Amino acid sequence: MTPTRATDGGPGRGAAPDGRRAPRRRRWRALIVTAAAGAAVATAAALSGFHLGLRAIDPAGPNDVSELAGDAITGIRTFTAPAAGVLIDEDVEYGARADGTLLTLDVCSPAGPAASRPAVLSIHGGSWARGDKASDDWRLVCEWLASQGFVAVSVNYRLVPDVTFPAAIDDVSLAVQWLREPEQVAAYGIDPARIGAFGGSAGGNLAALLGTAGAGALDAGSRVAAVVELSAPITLDAVTLGADQATTWLHGIVTDYLGCDRASECPEADAASPTSHVDASDPPVFIAHADDEIIPLAQAERFARTLDEAGVPVELAVVAGDGHSIGILDAWLRERIAAFLHAHLGWAEELPAEQPVDASAEG
Repeated sequence: MTPTRATDGGPGRGAAPDGRRAPRRRRWRALIVTAAAGAAVATAAALSGFHLGLRAIDPAGPNDVSELAGDAITGIRTFTAPAAGVLIDEDVEYGARADGTLLTLDVCSPAGPAASRPAVLSIHGGSWARGDKASDDWRLVCEWLASQGFVAVSVNYRLVPDVTFPAAIDDVSLAVQWLREPEQVAAYGIDPARIGAFGGSAGGNLAALLGTAGAGALDAGSRVAAVVELSAPITLDAVTLGADQATTWLHGIVTDYLGCDRASECPEADAASPTSHVDASDPPVFIAHADDEIIPLAQAERFARTLDEAGVPVELAVVAGDGHSIGILDAWLRERIAAFLHAHLGWAEELPAEQPVDASAEG
């Protein structure tokens, strides 16, 4: 396994999340509008049915709106959906938890008649504590995946401090199981044997854990057939983070996520670390990381090495700069990742060419 290093500099380092979008509806992307923030609460009530007392996940965090800080056109922001459009089904309920949380997701489907298409679960980042499936940047991820012929499913999951590990991985695992139910297979034209996972930052950790946890066939339960992770914290024990020269910030968010008082005394770290679960039955994995970003590159390199030693197909792409998560998801990396997903999940149909973005407005 040989890492691939991009020759250009990476985008700027990002931060955390933003608010929610309009109530559930099916429409072409060209007709999508942003609703008032209060619509999210109304949506939860409308979808809850007989689940009394359910509440929507609150993605709001202080000061920041996305993993990509500022207004610069970089990473995923360099993508424009093709003119043919993407059909989006918003705020679809995929479960409800005993703690009263309503779990929802957005489905971005390719234009045209539904077929037996591969699906990709898209998992937002935000330190396991912030972020939202429908933030502007993660909506672009959803549309990009759909433009590549996949049924893209952008998922919300429970967040710190309301919950700690393993709530988030339990939620995204439930979303994969939900996708395989006959109702969803029929509604969205999904091939239940071809489901992958894509995640960035904390979402990359969850995507990687989906791929490595469990055993057996990759076409049943919550197993996935391919994994893409960007900038993920992978090995979460304090000793390894220390050896990787992780920042105090990273130690802190990991400790909060695991629900431990001290990083050095956190038995949950092993279960939450994808490297701890790797075996030869795991699906192929694509890892992308910047060489000078907030998550140490050693985390990605160790994960790639562990997968390779177990005989799991793995690709590692290292880009220059301090970009993070979907901040490094430029056209070059999108092409690499799309090729990986098509190779391991299959092609659905002939795809339109990606349209360039005018970067003259870059901040």
